[in-house]
Amino acid sequence: MNKTELNQLLSRVKKLHFIGIGGISMSSLAMIARDRGFEVTGSDRTKSEATQKLENAGIRVIYAHEAANVEGCDAIVFTAAVHDDNPEMARAIELGLPRIKRAEFLGYIMQAYKNRIGVAGMHGKSTTTSMISEVFMTANADPTVVNGVKLPMLDGGAYRVGGEEHFIFEACEYTDSFLSFFPSIAVVLNVDLDHVDYFSGIDHIIDSFSRYLSLADTAVVNIDDDYTVDACDGYEGDLIRVSTKGNEAEYNAVDISFENGFGSFDVIKGAQNLGRVALNVPGEHCVLDALVAVAVADICGLPFEPVAKALSAFKGANRRFEYIGKYNGIDVYDDYAHHPTEIETTLSGVIQRGYNKIWCVFQSHTYSRTAGLFDEFARAFDAIDTVIFADIFAARETDTLGVSAELLAERAGEKALYLGGFDKIEEYLKANAKPGDLILTMGAGDVCKIAYSIVNEK
Repeated sequence: MNKTELNQLLSRVKKLHFIGIGGISMSSLAMIARDRGFEVTGSDRTKSEATQKLENAGIRVIYAHEAANVEGCDAIVFTAAVHDDNPEMARAIELGLPRIKRAEFLGYIMQAYKNRIGVAGMHGKSTTTSMISEVFMTANADPTVVNGVKLPMLDGGAYRVGGEEHFIFEACEYTDSFLSFFPSIAVVLNVDLDHVDYFSGIDHIIDSFSRYLSLADTAVVNIDDDYTVDACDGYEGDLIRVSTKGNEAEYNAVDISFENGFGSFDVIKGAQNLGRVALNVPGEHCVLDALVAVAVADICGLPFEPVAKALSAFKGANRRFEYIGKYNGIDVYDDYAHHPTEIETTLSGVIQRGYNKIWCVFQSHTYSRTAGLFDEFARAFDAIDTVIFADIFAARETDTLGVSAELLAERAGEKALYLGGFDKIEEYLKANAKPGDLILTMGAGDVCKIAYSIVNEK
């Protein structure tokens, strides 16, 4: 559906039904739709904190996918996880109801804003979106935010309705969703091979990111990443480059230092030193994310002082090296990393923290990603002491493609273990981890349950 068709359709629509309303992005969009004057209903399989918030706001949520749920609505909004055999989708098709993809509806919402800041990249986009959001809020710029993760500054939510000047959003590349958006400032952090169930290879991915950049008048890109540079080829807008490894970009991070894993750096814009930023989140990757936030804020006219203040106060987003608690003198953290590059990047920051021993429990996300990057996953944990592979989180898939957590453990070598279910993994960690160690659960599935269970045991 093109921009004109979408706008004409939604100008006539009064009642929207969201299939899968409990997802982070869908629940945010449902609330924004309600605030924009739409009558909103939705369905999901299970009750959650997100659906409870929706109900508290007066939105009707049905906890089952049934054909009758869509009767009486003017259009439906759905995610890529909803297929034509879903009872509600099938009934919507039968009734001839307009069907709007989640990304299309997000694209519609953002059009009313002057600065539409879309953060894309295979890795780090949720953290960077969170940083930019906190920067704009601290600078009293009153942004509207649609993020992919919960953020403490958003009262534990993933969205914020603010003024109509700044719209900050996470631009997801899966199934080319970000091509439905209308960014005025397009950020690209990195380009990498992922989502092999959709993309045919790295050339396909580079082409998609190039098309995403072409949607915006201004692009903020990381020139330390070769594939990102390739995606910029032919870009005709205002290209703003950032770098943590040189001085050729429009914004450079220099004099980078680390203390207990936390980075600090000077920001150089042309020949001008804007000032120093000290971070409260670990890892070299967070230096890049923060530099991007500085560049975006500067482009939008925000003064450096509140920007640096916000970045120093930023303690991370939900499931991004998130501190869960302690167990018998052992720090327990959880992280969303689910791609080999993300894993290696996160672990490099963790190693700088100086723990006696690092115990990582990794749950791979989807069989297609595991099969497509099998050797890379097996090597991603070489720098730490022990990795325990939990069973693969299937998500939207059913075909195992011949891969398993047990096979991953075999390929990864002596430091890798496969123990079975979550209960056995938790029991092993409690018996073997010692005070001064770190237990880190990692993955995009439900592996975080192990971390919470360990910490919450009385």
